[in-house]
Amino acid sequence: QVATRCESDQLPQSSHHAQRRAAMDRLNRIARHVAAGAEPRPRAASAAMSPTAAAAPSAIVAKLKGKIAALAKERTALKAELLKVGDTKIQDVTVEMAINGARSMKTMVTETSDLDANKGIAYRGKSLFECNKELPKAPGGECALPEGAFWLLLTGEVPTSEDVTALTAELHARSALPQNVLATLNSVPKETHPMTQLAICMLALQKDSKFAKKYDEGMKKAEYWEWALEDALDLVAKIPVAAAHIYRRTFKDGSAPVYNSNLDWAGNYAEMLGVNSSEDFKEATRLYLMLHADHEGGNVSAHTTHLVGSALSDPYYAWAAGLCGLAGPLHGLANQECLGWLLEVQKELGNQKPTKEFIVGYVEKTLKSGKVIPGFGHAVLRQPDPRYMLEREFALKHCKDDPLFHLVDACYQAIPPTLEKTGKVKNPYPNVDAHSGQLMHYYNLKEQNYYTVVFAVSRAVGCVAQYVWARALGLPIERPKSVPLDTLANVALKK
Repeated sequence: QVATRCESDQLPQSSHHAQRRAAMDRLNRIARHVAAGAEPRPRAASAAMSPTAAAAPSAIVAKLKGKIAALAKERTALKAELLKVGDTKIQDVTVEMAINGARSMKTMVTETSDLDANKGIAYRGKSLFECNKELPKAPGGECALPEGAFWLLLTGEVPTSEDVTALTAELHARSALPQNVLATLNSVPKETHPMTQLAICMLALQKDSKFAKKYDEGMKKAEYWEWALEDALDLVAKIPVAAAHIYRRTFKDGSAPVYNSNLDWAGNYAEMLGVNSSEDFKEATRLYLMLHADHEGGNVSAHTTHLVGSALSDPYYAWAAGLCGLAGPLHGLANQECLGWLLEVQKELGNQKPTKEFIVGYVEKTLKSGKVIPGFGHAVLRQPDPRYMLEREFALKHCKDDPLFHLVDACYQAIPPTLEKTGKVKNPYPNVDAHSGQLMHYYNLKEQNYYTVVFAVSRAVGCVAQYVWARALGLPIERPKSVPLDTLANVALKK
């Protein structure tokens, strides 16, 4: 009996009372959240919200909140109508779906974007071609600003140039990294993978989560999305700064990146890296960050962020988890693997010009060895990836004489028919990973281990926008049902 006593049995009686009080306090806070009607209790002075967090929102944030609130009212009403017919069947679930990664199972709601097998990703109903055309640009630029995509994902509206300028200024105002984050980052060995460093930075930022603080105070459910938005804006503002610090300390001399608040969000990120000062590199970065911003909710990083967020973990926790998924070689790490493959092919080419015949032979040899061709095919798409096509347009205009682009172009011409001929590939076309590495490499960002960090800076925009909308719609904690293979066998193999 003595051996089974827990540690709390050995504490002084005063500790027992303190624990009981803490437990009751916690239960009372949870009850207020469930009831969603109680006034928040006052906090101790040492735990009060910072003056910045408590201050009235800026004009642009107030406008942003107003637009989200209006759309949320409409979409919440639609959700309520749909739940009245909640037993309506939308899809049959097959054994293959259950075993093979829930492919194409319609089991979650994502408002910000939708992925069509033939048309590609659409941000709030707009194709990426439309987004790149309609969203505001930097002065003299031709590529859409990712801040504009952020606004579109959050509000469903194409912002004005004035709105994007004000949003950029808001992000600049929120961009400073706290000293504890820098201290934590600098305690990590420089040899640590850059994605690990970035995830650590996101968790270090969690200390200042406004959502977590307001939740602890007992905010109403109707306020969840507003404080989620505050964290989302802070996170999007800070992540390129953290990413630039990681690049400088890991691959360069460790000097702090120079922040330029006169530039847009993506242009400033490009400049902070310090690898290329040209306007073309800033434009390439704007295009990349806009194209990768969102990709509906079923991919690994977005789904992980949604799942963790559904437990009401704040955006920092949720996106840190999403980053760990993005770091996988079957997800975000694929872009660095694509460049590695291209460089291997280029090495074997030597001084030869990449011809269709050479590429076909190399691909057939690769396939016979049991390997796959990185950057070709997609889990959902059945047509060329619009993100690839937009990067191709950019490359044809800005770096068509790059030898690596010549190889990318030859692959574009030769590989799809070669894969199609095997009869085993549902989508033989290139995805965005087959091109992104070439652009970064051309502009002197050559450290392949860093490429997924650039992806992460972009995808943060969409994942935190999805987080805001999950809270605005009041989506519940996610809890799908898992089954053992025997259950499937009893259904599918019964005589």
